[in-house]
Amino acid sequence: MKNHKRKNPPMPENSGQAEKKGTELADEIYSDPKILEHRSLLEQIGIFSRIDKLNKQIADYHELVTGGLDIINRTSLDAIMDAAVFRISGHFMPSFVTFLWKPIQNRDEITIKSYQNYQPTDLGIKLHSITPFESFFERHPKPVNFSLMAAELEDRNVLNTLEKLKPEIIVPIVGGFGLYGIILMGQKMAGGKFSDGEILFVEQLMAFVTQAIMNYLNYQHSLRDVKTGLYNHGFFIHRLGEEIARTRRGSFTSSIIVMDVDKFKNFNDAFGHMAGDKVLETLAITLKQTVRSEDIPSRFGGEEFTVLLPDTDKEAAWLVSERVRNAVEEMQVPWEPSLPQVTISLGICSFDHREQLSAGSVIQRADAALYVSKQRGRNRSTLWNPGMGHVEG
Repeated sequence: MKNHKRKNPPMPENSGQAEKKGTELADEIYSDPKILEHRSLLEQIGIFSRIDKLNKQIADYHELVTGGLDIINRTSLDAIMDAAVFRISGHFMPSFVTFLWKPIQNRDEITIKSYQNYQPTDLGIKLHSITPFESFFERHPKPVNFSLMAAELEDRNVLNTLEKLKPEIIVPIVGGFGLYGIILMGQKMAGGKFSDGEILFVEQLMAFVTQAIMNYLNYQHSLRDVKTGLYNHGFFIHRLGEEIARTRRGSFTSSIIVMDVDKFKNFNDAFGHMAGDKVLETLAITLKQTVRSEDIPSRFGGEEFTVLLPDTDKEAAWLVSERVRNAVEEMQVPWEPSLPQVTISLGICSFDHREQLSAGSVIQRADAALYVSKQRGRNRSTLWNPGMGHVEG
């Protein structure tokens, strides 16, 4: 994978325009002869200071709406968080900003990303769930000072972890399914406490951030299998079709792997369906950890899984298949009593522009290779070849 150096986001072109317009309007009012005639009285009763305050509020709300629209139009979590950090830091520079969110709604594991000076950084946070925060944010569904959480949070281990960071403000990300995540903000670099107005700005900005994250997660949930968190059957078929079309326009090869769990019925029959589910969930985690970020691992149905390997010829696909097979053979499924060792059988099919295959034909070839792996004793990889029977495109 290539490492791309992140650049600070550019200042929006319309930043400060509202404040400039407000200043121009104030200058126009102050230069009016009738206003000048009664300037002393108007100053005495506070009209001018009130105008200045209103102009500042107009500028703040313009900044809020502009920033919010910028955030909500982002299409990836990284882009959403980058934009949110930029807007927060432009208003007041916190010592750090950390996002903790739950990418799969019915699972506990969380993803953590921290920033300092606009740049992603590792602050060494070790939290595995946002569940300990749920009851607290049911009582306090808005940004709060960390001191309030420190006084009320029941899980002292979680609290001790947070105290090492010295956060100042804790912001909930709350959606239709409850708590999606939280945002931690450190003390202001310029010193001093967060004012009520600054906390209100964070609360209002987070409404846009929350909606953007919810939109992204809801979209992802529509693409993913609920049990495993892998891509679902429909998304895999869609991407496979796109990849086949792409190979027809170029001179490269791509591949798919089809696999299923050997004798999976035995896990359900001997240990119960909950144990079988745990096998599938653990296999999914192993699969995600073993393939590349650009690959498309999916749950095809039941105990069958697939991986789309873009720009991967049959020799490279074979190596990936064997790497996955070995990783599964070595994985430990957390269950009591201990489960038998899990193994998988795999079938591989590579494709390019020469045969003009359909998505169904590619999958049938990989299935044929998978069938041969099972016939030959299971726990092995097999490459499709014409001797297994030709599938028309």
